[in-house]
Amino acid sequence: MQAIHALAQRYGFKIIEDASHAIGGKYQGEPIGNCHYSDITVFSFHPVKIITTAEGGMALTNNRELATRLGLLRSHGITRDPELMTKDMDGPWYYQQVALGYNYRMTDIQAALGASQMTRLEQYVARRHELARRYDELLKSLPITTPWQHPDGYSGLHLYVIRLQLDKISRTHREVFEYMRAQNIIVNLHYIPVHTQPYYQAMGFKEGDFPEAERYYAEAISIPMYPTLSEAQQDEVIATLKEALGV
Repeated sequence: MQAIHALAQRYGFKIIEDASHAIGGKYQGEPIGNCHYSDITVFSFHPVKIITTAEGGMALTNNRELATRLGLLRSHGITRDPELMTKDMDGPWYYQQVALGYNYRMTDIQAALGASQMTRLEQYVARRHELARRYDELLKSLPITTPWQHPDGYSGLHLYVIRLQLDKISRTHREVFEYMRAQNIIVNLHYIPVHTQPYYQAMGFKEGDFPEAERYYAEAISIPMYPTLSEAQQDEVIATLKEALGV
């Protein structure tokens, strides 16, 4: 982010930081979302994220003008702020539509859920780190590659993604995945490279354009990672993974 920000300063572009998976994480010791190196930071509160409001998300900025524009876009372009109006208010009931906006308001019930979850954010992330350290230790002898954390960062650990060392096992990526699912271990694959999707291939992108993303896709499996995962359940995941790998 620091390097990208330096380029923005040089060339004059704006930065929207997609931190949908990263709430509770840190970069260079500071909380992600402080917009030190971006103009806007975006979080997602989808049900499977680190904290949830059932759906929706949040955009953060240190720029007052951007905050005002975001507020207008959220609610039909309507304001009750006299400073944004074109004439004096008719009365305390008065509002003006000063822009074309949308109906992007979060409900009060969702906001209450999110506010409650925020009080436990550090606890959730700390527990994810406990589980990740245990995975790191118990999986290190298997023919897989475990996640690596850059020393500048502290991950929110939304996901724990392993990569299969396919040249060291006799089963395919799909066979390992399907074996885990058949044993009721809910693994997943995050994510399919965007350039392989039909929408982008219609623009001219093709397989082979981003070989590292494609290599990752051929090897990656996300194994269970959530704060209420018990050590016994984690042991079951690991035992099933060993069976799936044939080791």
